[in-house]
Amino acid sequence: MDADDVAEDLYRLPPAQFTAARGARAAEARRDGDAATARRIAGFRKPTLAAWVSNLLARQREEAGQLLELAQALREAHRTLDPEQFRTLSHQQHAVITGLARQAGGLARQAGQPVSVSVLHEVEQILHAVLADPEVAERWATGMLTKVPAVSTDFPGTASLAQVSARSAQANKPAAAAPASAPTSARKAPDAALEKRRARLKEAMKAATEAAAEASLREDDVRRAEEELEQATARRSAADERVALLTAQLGEAEEERRTAAAAAEEASVRVRDAARERKAAQRKAERTSLAVERLSAGDTGHRA
Repeated sequence: MDADDVAEDLYRLPPAQFTAARGARAAEARRDGDAATARRIAGFRKPTLAAWVSNLLARQREEAGQLLELAQALREAHRTLDPEQFRTLSHQQHAVITGLARQAGGLARQAGQPVSVSVLHEVEQILHAVLADPEVAERWATGMLTKVPAVSTDFPGTASLAQVSARSAQANKPAAAAPASAPTSARKAPDAALEKRRARLKEAMKAATEAAAEASLREDDVRRAEEELEQATARRSAADERVALLTAQLGEAEEERRTAAAAAEEASVRVRDAARERKAAQRKAERTSLAVERLSAGDTGHRA
């Protein structure tokens, strides 16, 4: 049994199925006498729901390639401190991440696991991290990411500022060497000014990256809030319709109750009248019975 193949299978499963499947595959490896593979399989970490959704996207070659190419281009823009390329890619970044996050949500639905807007928010955070950090991009590209990584705006893997400045200074250096008698401070002044300008540019690009990421998240928050407002408005309209229906039914029930109350009152009067008439009839029946008894008694005495 190959642990890498098992990992590929496990990380395709929805998180709810992961633990049981991992235990079963580890047990299978132990039964086969492969303790090392069993330990490795048992050590595979269950992915969060957002990580699993992002892994679905990572397995889509075209979409994953699009994001990884954008990540490489952004890191290159940071490495070379190219403001024009940086602006173009920053504008592209939000549209790509938003579109890919929605597509990831669609893949989750197709897999029988619909996800909430908060989970899609975490998926967007993962995609931001993929753009910024090549190590995260490498882990994500395997389709086996297990959690939402921290978003870095430093773009690791880019050349250091000193290296960039040295290359730029070398590229801009005149063909003729400076006179040997030229003061050292005069030769170093342009380099220091260039270093300072590039430092400011690097900080500005970092700040712009942070601001763009924050703006993207806030825009996503607005979009989600608008969707929630639309859903809540629809629920309120449905509730209003139900209230109107129940109100109408309540009105009908109250009218029926008033009618029934009036009928009950009339029936109560009839009951009282009938009770009086019954009592009068009973008294009359008793009187007539007594009269019959007296007459019967008198008639018997006379015959004697």
